Amino acid sequence: MTNSNNPGTKSESSLLINEENADSPCVGICSTLFDDVCKGCGRTALEVCNWVFMTPEEKHVVWTRITQEATSMRFTRKN
Repeated sequence: MTNSNNPGTKSESSLLINEENADSPCVGICSTLFDDVCKGCGRTALEVCNWVFMTPEEKHVVWTRITQEATSMRFTRKN
């Protein structure tokens, strides 16, 4: 884990998939009101709505798909 008080350390990107943030792929740029697939995270509107009810296995399937597609802002925006 990085220490924000130490100027010599680099902060990790919130877009990286790691054990600390692996639950939700959300990057806070939701477009599911207007799009079938969110431009921010790559999940469908149904997946976004049901995320909190999904099992870890179901979430893993979604993570695998959006990582392989790599078309959402989560994967394409520059830091």
